[in-house]
Amino acid sequence: MVEPTIPPPPVGRRSLLGWFLGTGAGAFFASVAYPITRFVIPPKAEESSAATVTLDIKPASLKANSGQIFKFGGRPGILVRTPAGELKAFSAVCTHLGCTVQYREDLQHIWCACHNGHFDPLTGRNIGGPPPRPLDAYTANARGDKVVVSRNATA
Repeated sequence: MVEPTIPPPPVGRRSLLGWFLGTGAGAFFASVAYPITRFVIPPKAEESSAATVTLDIKPASLKANSGQIFKFGGRPGILVRTPAGELKAFSAVCTHLGCTVQYREDLQHIWCACHNGHFDPLTGRNIGGPPPRPLDAYTANARGDKVVVSRNATA
């Protein structure tokens, strides 16, 4: 004996509306959560393997007791002409929370505006504020009309 087949029930309006609302809510949540997640957890930035960088800064144009920010790979660096006329270069990333430091002519040292950190322009050593360690030092040399900044072997 053959049993009669029962057709599936038609999709009701309520279940179709529920499916559309659920799908729309899921899409909205994903479109809000994705940018927030990308902001909170940024992609890893690879460190440059470059050991030296040639700056388009003429040594004569950098006056005594001044500083200039430059890019060293993917991170900022700071080139300082001390009041005595020496060229010094350091990482411009504060060792406290990673803010970019600047040279303050009035204070005659490197200063971090985020939490009032102070660094010696000759050695990069922290001399005040919350930074726990000195700035990473680079070697700066004037070669003709350019300045060449190199990583130190220990940096």
